Amino acid sequence: MTGRFDTISFLSDFGLADDFVGVVHSVVRSIAPQVTVVDITHGIAPHDTRAGGLALARAAGYLNPGVVLAVVDPGVGTDRRPVAIEVGDGASVLVGPDNGLLAPAVGMVGGATRAVELASDEHRLPSLGSTFDGRDLFAPAAAHLCNGVPMSELGPEIDTATLVPGVLPVSREEDGGLVGEVLWIDRFGNCQINIDPADVEQLGAELRLTIEGEHHTAVACDAYDRITTGRVGLVIDSSGLLSIAVARASAASELGLAEGSELKVSVLDDSDSSGTVTPITLSTKEDR
Repeated sequence: MTGRFDTISFLSDFGLADDFVGVVHSVVRSIAPQVTVVDITHGIAPHDTRAGGLALARAAGYLNPGVVLAVVDPGVGTDRRPVAIEVGDGASVLVGPDNGLLAPAVGMVGGATRAVELASDEHRLPSLGSTFDGRDLFAPAAAHLCNGVPMSELGPEIDTATLVPGVLPVSREEDGGLVGEVLWIDRFGNCQINIDPADVEQLGAELRLTIEGEHHTAVACDAYDRITTGRVGLVIDSSGLLSIAVARASAASELGLAEGSELKVSVLDDSDSSGTVTPITLSTKEDR
């Protein structure tokens, strides 16, 4: 059997401890057995639509054309809209809740060209309850799209301008420096921040990094392993964004950073050379 798309890229906050991910895979296979499901991640923190949206945006440029199935849905069962959003004039369709989750990825690929609200009873499973739209609504819609069902059959078209936007923090200038926050922390403890690498480059190769009133010397590096022990590195990561890192350890742990933590990057001045800068003392596993 052939259809319109042969790939579904799947992201959720379901985790892997329960049966949720496997059930969604099985629902897709029962409707569109020819489709390959690629798991982007199911490790998004529960209900964290911002983190899910950022992960989807990071992945967007590398996903195979097809359907993106994204489910981080704290409003499941309420009046939030279930949607399918076409991008690239039909190159791909994103399916999920209209709660800001899909917005960053839609923006990354040039914006929505069309959208519908998923309202067709014919293209969903009978619901045993109202708490698992990933299984009952979104997975069937994604599979039917892969089989060539037109978006128009899944529900009424909606104005793309009414789609819920993603809420992402913007860095700001303050007292000669740049104030931003941590967007994401990867499993290595590298902290991706929302400050433009080009703006930081103008401040110099060595910078002052201020976190909760404590100053650190941060050095621009082109690789994690070029960061000197005891120093903080600023590295452009695989997404093209700036990340804070330390040598073969977790910058998040060493600097006490979490997603959403505020920080400031500014020019290194004379006071920094006179002892106000705190070096990193790497903790051992026993210390953590």
